[in-house]
Amino acid sequence: MNLQSTVALANGVKMPWLGLGVFQVEDGETTIAAVRTAIKNGYRSIDTAAIYDNEKGVGIGIKEGIELAGITREDLFITSKVWNEDLGYEKTLKAFEVTLEKLGLDYLDLYLIHWPKEGRYKDAWRAMEHLYKEGKIKAIGVSNFQIHHLEDLRKDADIKPMINQVELHPRLTQKELIKYCQEQNIQIQAWSPLMQGQLLDNPELQEIAAKYNKTIAQVIIRWDLQNKVVTIPKSIKEHRIIENSQVFDFTLTKEEMEQIDGLNLDQRVGPDPDNFDF
Repeated sequence: MNLQSTVALANGVKMPWLGLGVFQVEDGETTIAAVRTAIKNGYRSIDTAAIYDNEKGVGIGIKEGIELAGITREDLFITSKVWNEDLGYEKTLKAFEVTLEKLGLDYLDLYLIHWPKEGRYKDAWRAMEHLYKEGKIKAIGVSNFQIHHLEDLRKDADIKPMINQVELHPRLTQKELIKYCQEQNIQIQAWSPLMQGQLLDNPELQEIAAKYNKTIAQVIIRWDLQNKVVTIPKSIKEHRIIENSQVFDFTLTKEEMEQIDGLNLDQRVGPDPDNFDF
């Protein structure tokens, strides 16, 4: 396994196991540099969203990264997400076009419904199925969906989500959701895998990291990968972007995996998908 290793989604589309997330990264030079740096250093997956308000910077970073790395657009896997106020059939179609235009791309590899806004996500899903069938999106999925949201969506869907991107880290291991999604052939992807930095001084993780001469961040990313979870740690610093990708030269033992699982407290840093008001 290496930085370009992929997992085949339910429809056969290949998605890199490890990518760069750009949540809370300011648009403009900061975003451009982070994306360009990631691609230059071997990353092939970039994850953004309409609400991050940095799709333009991501688009420029993609363009510059492609030139620097000597690769093509087809070598990359680009994800964006439709925001809550744009959920609805026509609205979602329109939001998708705006996203494409900002990114400067003619297709997306993955498009997600960002949050399970009650009463609104089914029409958005129909729009996404339409775009998928037209070939404008290679794969479609959801974000922050609990099991009951997925069950509800599937009642009226032609196509099952290929991805469920959720908050997932050692304090929120989401075991039940992972098991359900694996049974349904829905790939789980972790956002905020490092718990927005809150785990980077955890003594138990520090002990494991010291054993392998790795950072706590690298241990957590490795834990994700060994749990068959696609992950998108965020960083804007070049040395950290590179460091986050250096996780393919060690393997955590079964005991260490269980020890990290044992840190779970069902603790979120983001909103609760069953109780949000935006």
